Amino acid sequence: MRIINPEAPDMVESVPSDAERKRVTCDGERGTVRYVGAVPPTTGVWLGVEWDNPERGKHDGRHEGVQYFTCRHPTGGSFIRPQKASFGVTYLVAMRQRYEVDLDAITGEQLKISTRTVEMIGFEAVSEKQKVANVTAVSLRCCEVCGPGPENEIREMTPNVLSLDLSGNLLCCWEDVAGITRQLQRLQELRLGENRLSLPADPHSLAPAFASLKVLDLKGSAISWLEVLQCAPMWPFLEEMYVSDNCITELQKPVSVLHSLTVLDLSRNPIADGSEILKIADLPRLEKLNLAETGLSSLQFNDVCPGGKTAMFPALKILALDDNKISEWSVVNELEKLASLQQLSCHRNPLMGAERDFQTARQLLIASIGQLEALNKSQVTPEERKGAELDYCKMFGTKWLESGGHRDSEQNRPSAKFTEEHPRFQFLIQKYGAPEDGELKQQKPFALKNQLLNITFVCPDMADRTPVQKKLPDSMTVQKVKGLLHRMLKVTGSELRLTYTSSKMEGREIEIDNDLKPLQFYSVEDGDTVLVRWS
Repeated sequence: MRIINPEAPDMVESVPSDAERKRVTCDGERGTVRYVGAVPPTTGVWLGVEWDNPERGKHDGRHEGVQYFTCRHPTGGSFIRPQKASFGVTYLVAMRQRYEVDLDAITGEQLKISTRTVEMIGFEAVSEKQKVANVTAVSLRCCEVCGPGPENEIREMTPNVLSLDLSGNLLCCWEDVAGITRQLQRLQELRLGENRLSLPADPHSLAPAFASLKVLDLKGSAISWLEVLQCAPMWPFLEEMYVSDNCITELQKPVSVLHSLTVLDLSRNPIADGSEILKIADLPRLEKLNLAETGLSSLQFNDVCPGGKTAMFPALKILALDDNKISEWSVVNELEKLASLQQLSCHRNPLMGAERDFQTARQLLIASIGQLEALNKSQVTPEERKGAELDYCKMFGTKWLESGGHRDSEQNRPSAKFTEEHPRFQFLIQKYGAPEDGELKQQKPFALKNQLLNITFVCPDMADRTPVQKKLPDSMTVQKVKGLLHRMLKVTGSELRLTYTSSKMEGREIEIDNDLKPLQFYSVEDGDTVLVRWS
């Protein structure tokens, strides 16, 4: 916004009459013009620019006590001479520059391809023009595109574009974007990241320009969630939206908009408060939600008790929670309430380092969320699930008994606190039966010293597979070893059969047949070889 515009000398020819709020680039940096005019005591015309990168600026639009314009960042602004600024080019000029094709002059004379100029005559010229017209994917990233240009030129030259990348350009308003997309009636995917777009006066009137749009990328565009909702009437059939890196801290409920969304990426926004996420929980078709690097530490679905299924996020199948601050297992119990959740990613959370090892944390997650088919982009096999759930019963069986649990179903009354902390436990003992006393022994404290075994894994039926050496704790259960082998050998869905050989017992293979026993139970020692077979 321009606050003061003192009387200035005549504008130089390089400054558009509507320069204020236009986008410019200077020395590789993009910014928005907030002021055009004089800056006493200097002479001539200056442009007051708010830079996308605040480190490029020097002040907040104030010079010698006078506020000429304002910036979001206290050092986001500076003054430059108009001749140093580029106001950009139209879509078709960018096409010519990017693809080195003269779209207006393909009439049978010359065509420039890369650095060569070739003669085109007759049918060849027509063929090349048709080739341009048939392009379905156009990338004009960082090509200084500022608008559509003359009416209908885009429609005539590139009418069949399905995917368009306009990220990192000089577009300043949605009306200019619509001027381009209106001529691309088949457009389904649009990338507008790293632009700065002012809100449209009438979003509904621009909806015909985005009638076929299904995928929209607005990452790094300094747009708030409220502004997203204000713009949303323009995109009536949108299915995928990417709004990462936008400093979004608050969410609002989408009312009568965005209900066709199946994918939403909110990653790298400092949302932090898990209650904000619940404001988008009514999106009826949302199947994939990315909340990585949002600062989340908690998430609660209070519409149901532990063990129940929430009505929130009814279609959500894939959830990414990587690089957050989740440290409490109660959050995992909340995720179990999601009725459709099939795939979860939660790399680099404190929770994953809280257990004795990563594999233990993985087993606990699998046991706690019954419908998971993939965890951290690795498939959960039926064998791994069975082992994880059996280990879970054994691990918390003593606490279950101490809380009032009992092997006799008529006397089985675990406390409300235990049920809240372990909502799937009752289901698991019904599925597998209660663990026996011998299985409830406290596991020894985990320590690396003197417990790591150097084991060589060999696939005797697959001569082309190179033997693999791993260091594993002797307390590691056979089931966990099998889980490791499933991922390492990529033989998901197969039933693994393990034996081992030792230098102390040459010529003998000892069968490893109980998934619940640790390696030390079978007297596996440092330097032994485990033979892996599967059907």
